[in-house]
Amino acid sequence: MKIEQIYTGCLAQGAYYIQSGNEAAIIDPLREVGPYLEKATANGATIKYVFETHFHADFVSGHVDLSKQSGAPIIYGPNANPTFEAHIAQDGEVFKVGDIQIKVLHTPGHTMESTSYLLLDEQGKETALFSGDTLFIGDVGRPDLAQKAGNITQEDLASTLFDSLRNKIMSLPDDVIVYPAHGAGSACGKNMSKETTDTLGNQKKTNYALRADMTREEFIKEVTDGLTQPPAYFPLNVKMNREGYESFDNVLSQGTQALTPEAFEAAANETGALILDTRDPQTFAQGFVPNSINIGIDGSFAPWVGALIPDIQQQILIIAEEGREEEVVTRLARVGYDYAIGYLQGGIAAWKAAGKEVDQIESVTAEELATRINQGGEVNILDVRKDTEHYAEHVIGAENIALDYINENLSQVDKNKTYYVHCAGGYRSMIFNSIMRARGYDNLIDVQGGFKAIKESEKVPVSAYVCPSTMK
Repeated sequence: MKIEQIYTGCLAQGAYYIQSGNEAAIIDPLREVGPYLEKATANGATIKYVFETHFHADFVSGHVDLSKQSGAPIIYGPNANPTFEAHIAQDGEVFKVGDIQIKVLHTPGHTMESTSYLLLDEQGKETALFSGDTLFIGDVGRPDLAQKAGNITQEDLASTLFDSLRNKIMSLPDDVIVYPAHGAGSACGKNMSKETTDTLGNQKKTNYALRADMTREEFIKEVTDGLTQPPAYFPLNVKMNREGYESFDNVLSQGTQALTPEAFEAAANETGALILDTRDPQTFAQGFVPNSINIGIDGSFAPWVGALIPDIQQQILIIAEEGREEEVVTRLARVGYDYAIGYLQGGIAAWKAAGKEVDQIESVTAEELATRINQGGEVNILDVRKDTEHYAEHVIGAENIALDYINENLSQVDKNKTYYVHCAGGYRSMIFNSIMRARGYDNLIDVQGGFKAIKESEKVPVSAYVCPSTMK
């Protein structure tokens, strides 16, 4: 028997490859399914089932493409209602994969169709639990994503989750290994561990939501406390996962069309496509196509695309480091952005060589910021980290406008002021600056290295640290 966790850091997502004998099963695959097919072929196995734990909100699963290309049926738990062909399993139903069994445990609460899959080894021993978004390491799935106006509340879902955990999961043996769908950084929970597996016994000791003496009322209060607004693209991903989508191969072919500077410019003018520059933030600052938005491919790329580009059907033109165009299109498709229509062939160098206009964003070091502060006069600091980060520790006198809510808080930025903008390390601030510049704000200066560099310089006054958990 083989269990392989295929973890994708930028989405904090775990897919699973399970094999026994010459049969395999995949749980919660990513959008690009080639690697699963290749793995099965290399191992001399046939993919027998594609299991889905629920209709994912934070990414588009590869279940539809994988089923078509492998011939394996898609399996959901009770209450699922996909519009494509799938097997809707009963609670307790068992599927054989080689010499092992995979048992359906309906565990609603994160969503009403949420299902965990219990693996029984060759001797019938309960060995591993693929818990989806029901149980994470250190946390549980947020219960507010599947609310329906007037029918069910987040408190109702939390109550259902309480029962699922206690009746279906906590009763399992302590040595069962928990394999969740997400780890730290995912927006599907509040405070997940950086670890991506653990024993159930250890989770019973350390996970706040599994306390043996916890009442239903305490659980509901703790699980729902501090939930932030989910990203706008979540319901759109759920829709794609429930109703199907364009073949990934077609999406990739369309998005990786090479466009000359002239063709790129014409496409931008004719389609109104968003120009997405995925290069390193500081490289972007030195020269970019006017009105383009910078979201660096080497950061939390897909989640920030989902949070900041509200229309999932927005056409997108790509600027990328040479050789990484396919990676960009793939990572866009993982969160449902299927309408990339090409990339700038030759990148910014080709754009400049063609005599096209180039824009820049001023960027200064933390030391230069300190010098300008000490010279006197008005220096406005804008912190675009989350409010909890700002609360914990910040530059004295800094304003806080979280990048997450830039669209809602646009009016708080005064066009007549010059701002020095920072985040934690320089990634988010350049996203913020590029968005604002495209909207006509040309008085924003980026602080290289963000708050980390500011603090390390010891030349700019910073507040004393306060634990963010004390924030009201």
